[in-house]
Amino acid sequence: MTQTQDNQPAARLAERKLPGQVVLVLQGGGALGSYQAGVYQALHEAGIEPDWIIGTSIGAINASLIAGNAPENRLAKLQEFWKRMEQQPVWPFAGLFPQVQDSLTYWSTLMGGIPGFFRPNPLAHIGPDYPIGADRAGYYFTDALEETLLGLVDFSLVNQCRPRLTVGAAHVRTSEMRYFDSRTSNLGVKHILASGALPPAFPAVRIDGELYWDGGILSNTPTEAVFEDNPRKDSLIFAVHMWNPTGGEPQTMAEILNRQKDIQYSSRIASHIVRQQQAHCLRRIITQLASRLPEAERQTEAVKALAAYGCPTRMHVVRLLAPQLDRENHTKDIDFSPSGIKQRWHAGYVHTKRVLERTPWEGELDPLAGVILHEQETSLPMAAE
Repeated sequence: MTQTQDNQPAARLAERKLPGQVVLVLQGGGALGSYQAGVYQALHEAGIEPDWIIGTSIGAINASLIAGNAPENRLAKLQEFWKRMEQQPVWPFAGLFPQVQDSLTYWSTLMGGIPGFFRPNPLAHIGPDYPIGADRAGYYFTDALEETLLGLVDFSLVNQCRPRLTVGAAHVRTSEMRYFDSRTSNLGVKHILASGALPPAFPAVRIDGELYWDGGILSNTPTEAVFEDNPRKDSLIFAVHMWNPTGGEPQTMAEILNRQKDIQYSSRIASHIVRQQQAHCLRRIITQLASRLPEAERQTEAVKALAAYGCPTRMHVVRLLAPQLDRENHTKDIDFSPSGIKQRWHAGYVHTKRVLERTPWEGELDPLAGVILHEQETSLPMAAE
């Protein structure tokens, strides 16, 4: 996809001490997920491999491709997966009339699916009340994706927890978020499929007798799993976002649909971060106050119980945000065109390289800051020509 031009700064970066475990958090977003692959490429070339990957939907798929392969094979497997996802032009004059081609490709995907990913479910069109079964109730089947992942992901490596893998899914009966974690249980292809089972397009996936849908309908940005981990660790978190939480006022129906999706799937990340910053600040205050007590007081059961609410960890959150491409609209998450995949991959690669060059987590910090947010520069190049 994107070729390295100069690995010297990356090599030097790999030799530096990072401020904790490296966590890669990957949102759901369908075709937008090629941006995540570009992010991983830049990290890989810098010699930075994640210790923990947390993903939802397409983020879970990319995460499994990384966790389920040896470091030297991960990039190639990502490239192979996204090559298989490419939806080739359906009209020979695509270059002359790009908007017409976009529309044709959209309808081709809706009507025919994508080889290696999903195919239409004819039973879903018999009628809305036709009983087709919970495991098959969706407009498409994802058996092709299951076959693709089984060919590209070694789940025995996933379950070695190097790196640790966590994928989010929504429990259908209780509407509760469930994080399946390789640290506590064996993960298989069904867990990845469950994390990406977005209704009503895809049917729910049954795991241990219970049905699960795409975790994105509850929390599409699963950074919360890091903040609430037990025990917490100092972390450098690369939070990769495909949906823009901020935007202008939409003027057309197409812009409304596009903005609505961005708001829905960006998962209120800004407010989440603010709350975590406040909570971690209080935890660090508790830790500092406890340290000022006399030793005899600190050893009492009452003080130990109170001090347990403190936490000295520090988490750096580097937020990487996919750009909006030309002619992008509300169908962007099913834009599996070769050019769309290539442009987003390149953007993720360039954005991450620039962040790694800046190393924003280095320098003087507020001693009470437990969560520090680092935003990417808005002037970064958006995509390859």
